[in-house]
Amino acid sequence: MTRKHYNSEFKAKVAIEAIRGEKTANELAGEYGVHPTQIAQWKKQVTEEIPRIFSMKKVQDARKEEELRASLYQRIGQLKVELDWMKKSGT
Repeated sequence: MTRKHYNSEFKAKVAIEAIRGEKTANELAGEYGVHPTQIAQWKKQVTEEIPRIFSMKKVQDARKEEELRASLYQRIGQLKVELDWMKKSGT
């Protein structure tokens, strides 16, 4: 017997329905043709990943802020060099 492979969209759909709790795992298993234990595993994976999903936004925002800060410091340095050059040239 070959193993069944489910795509991520299907897994997410089933896991979200399990999290909602409107149907039991056995009802979902019958509806989607998946073992209740598998549904429980997918549900657990989703609930464990939720905090990481929200923390990724903070990491991305911090990275963008750091990139902006670095480019601003670079520009400040460039302007400082130009100012020093103008002072030396007497312009």
